[in-house]
Amino acid sequence: MDNSIVAVTVYPKQARVTRRGRTTLDAGDQVVEVGPLPLGMDTDSIRVSGRGAATVLGVDVVLRRRAAPSDDTVTAVQEERRVRTDELAEIGDTETVLRQRQAFLTTLGERASGAYARALASGDAAPETVAAFSTTMGGELTSVLAGIRDLQHRRTQVTDRIAALDRQLLDLSGKQEPDARYAVVALAVATAGPVELDVSYQVPDAGWRSTYDVRLTGETLRLTWFGLVEQRTGEDWPECELALSTARPSGVVAIPELKPWYLDPLLPSPPPPPPQSFAYGGAPGAPMPPAAAMSAPAPRRMAKEDGFAGSAPVELAQAKVEEGAVAATYRPARAVAVPADGTTSRATVLVLDLATQLDHVAAPNRSTDVHLRAVVTNTSQHTLPPGSAAVFHEADFVSKTTLSTWAPGEELELALGLDDRVRVERELTRRTATRATLGSARRREVEYRTTIGNYTGRPVRITVLDQLPVSRHDQISVKETVVDPQPAERTDLGVLTWRLVLPEGQTQTVRLGYRVETGKGIELSGWRE
Repeated sequence: MDNSIVAVTVYPKQARVTRRGRTTLDAGDQVVEVGPLPLGMDTDSIRVSGRGAATVLGVDVVLRRRAAPSDDTVTAVQEERRVRTDELAEIGDTETVLRQRQAFLTTLGERASGAYARALASGDAAPETVAAFSTTMGGELTSVLAGIRDLQHRRTQVTDRIAALDRQLLDLSGKQEPDARYAVVALAVATAGPVELDVSYQVPDAGWRSTYDVRLTGETLRLTWFGLVEQRTGEDWPECELALSTARPSGVVAIPELKPWYLDPLLPSPPPPPPQSFAYGGAPGAPMPPAAAMSAPAPRRMAKEDGFAGSAPVELAQAKVEEGAVAATYRPARAVAVPADGTTSRATVLVLDLATQLDHVAAPNRSTDVHLRAVVTNTSQHTLPPGSAAVFHEADFVSKTTLSTWAPGEELELALGLDDRVRVERELTRRTATRATLGSARRREVEYRTTIGNYTGRPVRITVLDQLPVSRHDQISVKETVVDPQPAERTDLGVLTWRLVLPEGQTQTVRLGYRVETGKGIELSGWRE
């Protein structure tokens, strides 16, 4: 039965393929073969449905042995590789002949040179004859050497082409196997006429993953979700009804059950028995013999070309969504072909416009870099899978980040790159230390001044993080000497958080000082300035 792929549902690590074929059958019991199917398919997953005056009595999957792959691309690549290999052998043979001719000419010249020298000395040969012979020998040898160079150049080109064909065959590894499976469908046909069959089956070596574009425009964050599909199943998927599912089919699933959790007293272990040696074939269980971040530029607008002033922006087609009990299926608006050579095919899944709260974050005791941060809530009904994300400010690419699984209603912090328009400087303004003497304690005291400046052209919110050292010994004490202004939050682990609002063009200063005292004979570890 002639058939073709009409639908593919891709899961994160496998896919379900549907082939459709149509034929005309006579009344009575009939057998129809549908294929070829991939060699690595899950034979237990095959299902048959269809339309027509027929009843499916059963379906079997059989293996057909063939002499050569049926894929035209693989056949063409293999044939070209054979031709190139023969060409390489021909080059080697030709070079061998030229090398032998070179050796013959060299030997002939050496012997003739002695004979001509003696003839010239005795007057039996004219100088013109010697010169003509020398010119002829030189021309022959030059021609041979030029031929060898041309062959070496051809060998390099052919070798490079064979290497490229080998890489292409590696990409087509799933299609090189000549054998294939066929679905043998037994039918009971009530009346003669056309019958259409849909045969679906599960295949490994296929899947899809998520990637995102995160584009910040003003206070709005546009998130574009793409699905990247790859497969090496051994059969190309044409442009057909492609669906991306978040379901995770698995072989055997069992509800977890808890067994009793016993606590027993720890008893001393009995002493080990004395070591014994056994010969080969001794007692069972006998011991064996010993053996660069990018900075975010100021937002800019692209110049509008003549004729497009006031035109609406180009829209992105989005996938249709089917929500299930535990998963969702997305059907891209555009048909996507997916070859079986591992090439990535991209389909747009969703485009979401999300309101965001922007602020900046700096930890000047580690780095004076200022990070732009967005706090975004997933206000859609979609659970977004984890994936990498490219971050843009207007049309400018600024960084890459990674999104974790993002559920509806969940709040997420996104790192949107560095912003050099907010400046942070940290200065050590005071440092004192006393030397340890006999029977006395030692004291260290420091004070820092952090200055934050806003040069963005608008007011900004910034979170400044700093910290106090934390003592883990009763002979080491830490005391604050100055904290101005008071932080909005502080933790038991010494982390201080200031949340500031800076008008455009203004600066603000944060001062932090502390004293560390160590008892007699205590050496301080972990101190840094």
